[in-house]
Amino acid sequence: MMAELRHDQLTDSKQALLQKIDAVGWGIFLIWMGVAFLANISWGIGLIGVGIIIVGGQVARKYFALPVERFWMIIGIVFLAWGVVELLSIQYGAGVLIPGGVLPILFIVAGIALVVSGLFRKSQH
Repeated sequence: MMAELRHDQLTDSKQALLQKIDAVGWGIFLIWMGVAFLANISWGIGLIGVGIIIVGGQVARKYFALPVERFWMIIGIVFLAWGVVELLSIQYGAGVLIPGGVLPILFIVAGIALVVSGLFRKSQH
């Protein structure tokens, strides 16, 4: 299955396409962040926009028969859901499974875990 291929197993043309998709995704992300800050939009809309960008990048990978990164697909869906929750102003009360401050802390912990695993991952070369 193509989604299971590692980056080093892709042809040069697929590698180039993958780099273009990633560059466009980062460009759109930065543009979105700039617009979001200038327009002073709500956190809900901002998070939904980021989720759409992340999921859209993975859909583009799938469309061009490139490996889809499940991690980023999940993160995109989480951002979409978090944005909807923010947009609908759903307040977390006492006794709810995810109190208000827990989700950002989970993101920080996940980010630290990614950085550490990336630094200590053995090269496949």
